[in-house]
Amino acid sequence: MAAIPVYPWRLAPDGLATVRQLRARGLRPGGQDVVAQVERPRYRRGPLVAFLYEIDKAKPVRPMTPAKWAALAKANAARRVCPECRTDAGYVIPAALGTCVTCAYPNDEQRAA
Repeated sequence: MAAIPVYPWRLAPDGLATVRQLRARGLRPGGQDVVAQVERPRYRRGPLVAFLYEIDKAKPVRPMTPAKWAALAKANAARRVCPECRTDAGYVIPAALGTCVTCAYPNDEQRAA
């Protein structure tokens, strides 16, 4: 396997983009191999690495189908239901709490009144 070129942060040549940059243009890598990488130095840890792809070989992002939209809506709705009281909280349940705020802090209602 040949080594890929490594460029300093913000100094990659034109015609190359990261996955996020491709997505902002409505593109995806489309199965092509990584052609280079950029590295941003970080202190106390190794460098932050982003892989680069050729823009010319990128393919358009696949559109969402009605079935995918329905599945996404169902998954988001499930994230709003409290597993303890089984009610729709009206917001996405925080993963740190695991339940709605009312179930997580039942005594706060009495103190607030």
